[in-house]
Amino acid sequence: MIVVSNRLPWMVRRDRAGVPRLVAGSGGLVSAMAPVLAARGGTWIGGADFCGQDAQLAAELCAAGRRAGYELRPLFLDEQERRGFYHGFSNEVLWPLFHDLTSLCRFEPSYWQAYCVVNRRFAAEVGQAATPGDLVWVHDYQLMLVGAGLRDMGIAGPLAFFLHIPFPPPDIFMKLPWRRELLDALLAYDLLGFQAPRDRRNFTDCVRDLLPEVKISGRGEHFVRLRTGSRELRAGRFPIGIDYNDFYRRAAAPGVVREAAAMRRLLHDRQLVLGVDRLDYTKGIPERLQAFGLALERHPELREKVTLVQVVVPSREDIPRYRELKARIENLVGSINGRFTRPGGWVPIHYVFRNLAPDDLLSYYRAAQIALITPLKDGMNLVAKEYCAASPDEDCVLVLSEFAGAAAAMAGAALLVNPHDVTAVADAIATACAMPASERRARMRRLRRGVRRHDVFWWVDAFVRAAIAPSGRPSGEVAGMPGALPPPRRRRRGPGEGNEGAPLIR
Repeated sequence: MIVVSNRLPWMVRRDRAGVPRLVAGSGGLVSAMAPVLAARGGTWIGGADFCGQDAQLAAELCAAGRRAGYELRPLFLDEQERRGFYHGFSNEVLWPLFHDLTSLCRFEPSYWQAYCVVNRRFAAEVGQAATPGDLVWVHDYQLMLVGAGLRDMGIAGPLAFFLHIPFPPPDIFMKLPWRRELLDALLAYDLLGFQAPRDRRNFTDCVRDLLPEVKISGRGEHFVRLRTGSRELRAGRFPIGIDYNDFYRRAAAPGVVREAAAMRRLLHDRQLVLGVDRLDYTKGIPERLQAFGLALERHPELREKVTLVQVVVPSREDIPRYRELKARIENLVGSINGRFTRPGGWVPIHYVFRNLAPDDLLSYYRAAQIALITPLKDGMNLVAKEYCAASPDEDCVLVLSEFAGAAAAMAGAALLVNPHDVTAVADAIATACAMPASERRARMRRLRRGVRRHDVFWWVDAFVRAAIAPSGRPSGEVAGMPGALPPPRRRRRGPGEGNEGAPLIR
């Protein structure tokens, strides 16, 4: 397998002395793919976030790959390429457009040119690494043109692409000046994977409207087939999972358990509502803060009984819009705390702006009785799944945006909300706080079972088996759907994975 992504699973950070050091990356893609490549072997091709002239770092990167069990191949971009390709087209065009925020898009022609150039460079790097029979799996919106570049080089496949973010509906996608070029490039793959039914549906609707010569067949839960000329490809939905057993084990560590208990004592056993997000305008953090303030206003019984801990992980702070978002969040936290803080130590919102160590994040998950995950739009949102996996007591509630991809599988057990409706979110917070323990446990048990069944390994197995299947209908469906593909190998049960209906003690 050759995995291709915008970034490698290792980053450069400077220590207190200013010396650059390699550190393991984080995020959904790294969490999903690193253990898979470590188990299967292969190559990861990605952009390096340091200068190619640093021979020592480059050597350390190669050594890190060998220790992990697979090859790392860095692609070095100069500052101009990075600015046009990543900061420009990827994050000022595709990111807001695919999240339905067209007012934030900058359709700058030079951005598109940089995007094409860098995607061709990635394709050339893959071409050097690939041998006949390799599965090339390209990830996410930054690299949608790589498959077309590989076809131009004469590589016959198999080529697969997975989109981790949402795909927009036609009325939004039509605003992209290079809409036909992008769709044509996606049709170069053999398999296209999307997170949720809406994303696959939006993609096929865009193809119908813009490329009427493409023949589309298949409906409902099955893969959709698209025929263009003599080629046929398939598009399916593959909801990504997490490494459930890994979260299960680490959340049970004595240090995590002690820290979670200490956190609850510091809050005087008030109900802890937790939000965890990267700094981004798609995450709905200001709207969430407004909803929490409104909950305290509409439901006075919550005052001094509940505390919101909002964790914001720094991201893209060099972009002015993100700095403005950070300032808005800080102003809202100050305003709500100024209105409702009471003598005796109760502060409604505890605001944490920093990267958290993995054990610290797990401690927050275990301590929180309520997770408030309300993105305006999200491809999946793995935080929702991580929270469930790290909540062994099951006396907790997940409040989830209906616009997160995770909502498709979690409806009925989570409390789904419209993040734009701050009144409804405020009332959902009150409902979660007052929910009986028996109902909390029943709901969380269902959520945990689903997260455990459809973990990251199930996701990879389903996707890879579909990618290498011969032309025609695959032998089953993808994870989380009727007729789902069984995993080709059975994993041993993790600690606490008992009979259906039994509590899952992490």
